[in-house]
Amino acid sequence: MAGTIERTTFGVLKDGRSVDCIRLAQDGGLDVRIITLGAAVQALFVPDAGGMMADVVLGYDDPEDYRVKRQFFGATIGRFSNRIAGGRFELDGKVIHIATNEGKNVLHGGPEGFDQKLWTIEDLGTEPEPFVRLGLVSPDGDQGFPGEVTATVTYRLTNPGELSMRYEATSDRTTVIGMTHHGYFNLGGVEHLRSVLDHRLQMPADHYLAVASDLIPEESPRSVADTLFDFREAKPIMRDLRTADDQLLTTKGYDHCFCLADKPHQAPRLAARLHHPASGRVMELHSDQPGLQFYSGNMLNAGVAGKYGQIARQGDALCLEPQSWPNAPNRPDFPSARLEAGETYRHQSIYRFSAQAPDLG
Repeated sequence: MAGTIERTTFGVLKDGRSVDCIRLAQDGGLDVRIITLGAAVQALFVPDAGGMMADVVLGYDDPEDYRVKRQFFGATIGRFSNRIAGGRFELDGKVIHIATNEGKNVLHGGPEGFDQKLWTIEDLGTEPEPFVRLGLVSPDGDQGFPGEVTATVTYRLTNPGELSMRYEATSDRTTVIGMTHHGYFNLGGVEHLRSVLDHRLQMPADHYLAVASDLIPEESPRSVADTLFDFREAKPIMRDLRTADDQLLTTKGYDHCFCLADKPHQAPRLAARLHHPASGRVMELHSDQPGLQFYSGNMLNAGVAGKYGQIARQGDALCLEPQSWPNAPNRPDFPSARLEAGETYRHQSIYRFSAQAPDLG
């Protein structure tokens, strides 16, 4: 299949820095726009069974909005995705203090995480498939994290319906790291937003992490059996969402890590399958990561306008974030987020799109 790549200017930040946009496309397949601010997916057009294209991710038209209306739309998250309790962890006997940005805790790398950084284009092309590799150097002490970290994310259209994301990072000092993609998906299309809660979701996870009021995991993994967290068979997201469960009350919906393994896999495996019956669009997420954070868009509150003049309300999009388990730097019983000096952190996730006949019933 023929592929194309285009590089344009997306806009200019208030401080005068230019933000580039790279478009990757496959004939008859996906069309994705990636911006250098936050190494973020700004748009992702996906065909339905009849070939009708729709943009399936939330985003902004103005680069400055990604900084002043921070929602992590489509962003590359780092240095550590999800939460670190108390803004601290211990590493080799030394207490490390990280800048907090969610009460006393750290969320998605702190106030100036990877999503707020301007990445550089290191390579791009169409052979053997359309791809772009973006790079970032995070200095020693960035947000409090030890070590100078050199990170890359490579976006590649590996076939007409498949978007691959490969993350790598090295550090000159032992540190912790856990990167992820923070796309907000609605397979019905975001040009005219409707609730995502009619989507059918399946996740092959036998356990999940219950959280305390500050959304920090409070104990060892719980079984999903006979609970509202059992997505081992596909079900509509809305089916159990209104149930007065203590966990759903705490998080105002789903915002939990589902445990896929106790360490990263050698190669990507199925982590989730999402289906929108009305359009027939299907997204399969394959990842090598041990956890998957499912967030049902609980805090989208119509407070900001995104692309197409649309205002996202609660439940209008969802996130499926393959990653380490939250607060892993403070939990030796969780899969390790430690990165030794000179070693390479690797994470690969694949978003595979297809379509089936719409269910109009």
